[in-house]
Amino acid sequence: MRLIPAIDLIDGKCVRLTQGDYDQKKVYNEDPLAVAREFEDAGIRYLHLVDLDGARSGHIVNHHVLESIAGKTSLKVDFGGGVKSDEDIRKAFDHGAQQVTCGSIAVKNRDLVLKWIGQYGPDKLILGADVKDKKVAISGWTEKTDLAITDLIQNYTSAGLEYVICTDIATDGMLTGPNFGLYSELLDAFPKIKLIASGGVSSIEDVERLQKLNPEGVIIGKAIYEGKITLQQLSTLSHA
Repeated sequence: MRLIPAIDLIDGKCVRLTQGDYDQKKVYNEDPLAVAREFEDAGIRYLHLVDLDGARSGHIVNHHVLESIAGKTSLKVDFGGGVKSDEDIRKAFDHGAQQVTCGSIAVKNRDLVLKWIGQYGPDKLILGADVKDKKVAISGWTEKTDLAITDLIQNYTSAGLEYVICTDIATDGMLTGPNFGLYSELLDAFPKIKLIASGGVSSIEDVERLQKLNPEGVIIGKAIYEGKITLQQLSTLSHA
């Protein structure tokens, strides 16, 4: 299972939001590269990098941070936030992203994402499915839809996409534990998807419990920054 720390970016700084609320922002570090290097030094191999400025503005903003981290560490970066056009996705890959997460655009413009799957390959794209009460939310979680998470996943798995990051908004940044039921349900419904669980991880026990569901990976954010999970614990688990 991939252990994937998260770095969320606003104004080029490492921040965390609570339940996706931009008004509940906490700056943890003004140097995202230094944070990424700490992850690398602990033996972490992956990084989830989110351009929150991009998600809100509708186009990539923090591509230079992506370039810095991808160029100066060995971390395999999946990048998301503001990827809305051919120019955006090209910019993300050109600046070092190993994979690109398609969130709002996957809901609003399926034809474009299908074109990208054909152009870049299904292994290079991740469906970013952010949900509340099993309904998809988009535009940096500021816009709710009536689209069921299962329908969204079905739309893209039928087109060959394998990777799905599912973030449960209700738990994200709350440190109350993940929505294990949701992830179990999705893995049962779509046994072939490579599901990456995101939201609510509060302890190493949460990570170990998720591991038993056998997802592709788990994203860990606030728990690291608040000291609930240490990099030593993640390093030990990744080498177990």
